[in-house]
Amino acid sequence: MKQITLLPCILALAVPATAQDLDTQEIIVTGSRIDQDDYSDEMPAVGLRRAADFLVQPVVIRGDTRDQTQRRREIRAMLSDAVRRANAAGVELAYGDYILTTLTPDNVEEVALQSDNRPDSERVIVLVKARLGDTQSGEQAEAQIARFIKSVPEVGRAQIDEWGDATLSIVGPDSYRPQIAERIAQDSAAMARSMGDGYAVEVEGLNMPVRWARSGPGEVLLYIPYRLTIVPRP
Repeated sequence: MKQITLLPCILALAVPATAQDLDTQEIIVTGSRIDQDDYSDEMPAVGLRRAADFLVQPVVIRGDTRDQTQRRREIRAMLSDAVRRANAAGVELAYGDYILTTLTPDNVEEVALQSDNRPDSERVIVLVKARLGDTQSGEQAEAQIARFIKSVPEVGRAQIDEWGDATLSIVGPDSYRPQIAERIAQDSAAMARSMGDGYAVEVEGLNMPVRWARSGPGEVLLYIPYRLTIVPRP
């Protein structure tokens, strides 16, 4: 599997949506492999590591037909064709920078065209997703996406190509809150026992929203930025 670019610091993508919103929404995960150099005081030692739900590859459809109307028609036609072919190829198309929306024939026109690097060139950028999990590895998902990209025929002068590096996504990160809280409780209880009868632990921040970061090529870390403090018993 080719290297998935890992950013130089942990990015939890802030918390712009409510917990209720994130029970079912699909979220782009970006971040870095966790090591000592990347430690943040907002990232606790305990969280839930799990496989990501999808490998996500940005792709670009660009065209440079001189006539603007024809150029846009060709780009739109190629995008619509890609959407129609996705299911048979075992992939999904989506758009969005943070919360992903599945592309369908009904909403394909919502994706905006952008100016490309030449005066008579425009492009549209979307995401191709392949499911990860027990039945498909990252290498297989990557190959599946590559086959799909090659299978979409050109329309006029419109072409499709990969656009940047692959990333990951996870569906419903806040639905894992009970599992994360259970791990925190287990760790806190063990810490309290190890300190002896004269000490106790206090846990703050469990009301915070679930956050996420990449912890490996196909793995994500889901966590709540809680704080654990050891205090003497009164």
